[in-house]
Amino acid sequence: MEIIIDNNKIQSFENKKVRSIWDAEKEEWFFSVVDVVAVLTDSPNPQVYWRVLKKRLSDEGNETVTNCNGLKMQASDGKMRFTDVATNEQLFRLIQSIPSPKAEPFKLWLAKKGGEVALKARKDLERKTGKKAISSLDAKTGIQNLKIRR
Repeated sequence: MEIIIDNNKIQSFENKKVRSIWDAEKEEWFFSVVDVVAVLTDSPNPQVYWRVLKKRLSDEGNETVTNCNGLKMQASDGKMRFTDVATNEQLFRLIQSIPSPKAEPFKLWLAKKGGEVALKARKDLERKTGKKAISSLDAKTGIQNLKIRR
């Protein structure tokens, strides 16, 4: 998997750090799974929590865990280390396996990040074409379509 890193930054949810990387080619965020586990569980050792959860989900045949890739992100000691990462979609699935009262607020936070991606894509399209883009929701499929105004 080739990642074109356009933006490697720390985002915040309820004043807790969530490391993320923007893949400019795929136009999506990758978030550190361990950081998400830390936010949702308040576990003193989120790495162990994630390792146990990952093993349990993998034993159950959960494909989301299989599809979590490792990317280098800056660790708390300042060094770049591999950590499991997941996209918005993958995180929505993983969150269902973590009992937490913070799950719903975190899902809203993730959805907002997805909305920011859509807005950026629309603005890029408008800048490239020099025309305004309008969006409509396809009622049949629920898929958002972008059209160029003539």
